[in-house]
Amino acid sequence: MAEEIKMPQLGESVTEGTITKWLVKPGDKVNKYDPIAEVTTDKVNAEVPSSYSGTITEIVAKEDETVQVGELICYMDTAQITKETTKKTEDDASNPDPADNSSMKKRYSPAVMKLSQEHNIDLSKVEGTGRSGRITRKDLEHLIRSENVSETKAATKPVQEEDEISTPVYPTYKQKPGEKPEAGDQDTEIPLSGTRKAIAANMVKSKQEIPHAWTMVEADVTNLVSYRDKIKNDFKQKEGFSITFLPFFIKAVVEALKEFPEINSVWGGNKIIQKKGIHMSIAVGTNEALYVPVIKNADEKSIKGIAKEIDELVHKARSGKLSSEEMKGGTFTVNNTGTFGSVQSMPIINFPQAAILSVESINKKPVVMQGDMIAIRSMVNLCLSLDHRILDGLICGRFLARIKEKMENFDPASENIY
Repeated sequence: MAEEIKMPQLGESVTEGTITKWLVKPGDKVNKYDPIAEVTTDKVNAEVPSSYSGTITEIVAKEDETVQVGELICYMDTAQITKETTKKTEDDASNPDPADNSSMKKRYSPAVMKLSQEHNIDLSKVEGTGRSGRITRKDLEHLIRSENVSETKAATKPVQEEDEISTPVYPTYKQKPGEKPEAGDQDTEIPLSGTRKAIAANMVKSKQEIPHAWTMVEADVTNLVSYRDKIKNDFKQKEGFSITFLPFFIKAVVEALKEFPEINSVWGGNKIIQKKGIHMSIAVGTNEALYVPVIKNADEKSIKGIAKEIDELVHKARSGKLSSEEMKGGTFTVNNTGTFGSVQSMPIINFPQAAILSVESINKKPVVMQGDMIAIRSMVNLCLSLDHRILDGLICGRFLARIKEKMENFDPASENIY
């Protein structure tokens, strides 16, 4: 029995993955759950496990090919194969049934349907290069590029003599949705990795589908800075890892989410899903990509517990060892943009969550205090992007004000980080 192995869902909001390496070849026997391919997405590097026990009969997706979640990547025979069956299979492959070709040709992936609609392409007139004539995304991309080249040539055709006498004619270029610029002679083309492609797709999806709104508050964190500077050396010597400012902010966010559970929601299409557990996504950047691992049940952890998990997840992300499970289930995201000096940003929401908070750089500034006294204080901007379908400015303003209040009233004497 021939079974289809399809690209699995390897993380929350992941829509596609790039096969970086096949671990099997046609004729190999594998057991259920054995790894058959290595895949890269914008969120995780992972191995694809086999869904069955059997023999690999055909590799459909090539190495370095980006495949949509749910699309076919290979075939497997899960039955005992006799010589006669093998011969019949080979004969069938050599002489495919035209009806099968027609059936496969009309099976369009979501990516193909989307491209065809964006560029008004009649799929019935497209010759597919995929299995049994199936139309692939690359077929449409090649067709779109060809049309753009034709239009450019037509736009730059030599000017006719009568045109020179009357009105000058200049080259015109019609910009189509999704049209790609061409590199010049001295430009450098950098091929997109599967990770970067997936990041781009997810960011576009978030901005296109979510009506973003943005708000910001400034908080005085002088007490926190003094406390952290006081304990950081002893903490590292005792615990074996550094204590940064981020765990303190995450703890304040978690406590605020308990008071404003509406913020801890996700978009469910025709409904809003308010999540019970508080699972904190954190943005971790590497030279190649941005990963968003999740601190599960952050509301049950101390500041030290949050700091320890951040340290572990950051090391895993930067060494390529994050698992798909460590990327799933986030309900709110904190982005620590202050680590590279940013003072104000408008973060893109981590789809399908309702909001994302950026903690900016902590800087010393002259501030007018009570009694019109001026003092040098450690100040930070807290920037919140929100999904206006789920949240309104009033609730988000109160949520940010509560975080600000908690950070400004940080009391080292009463705060137990353990």
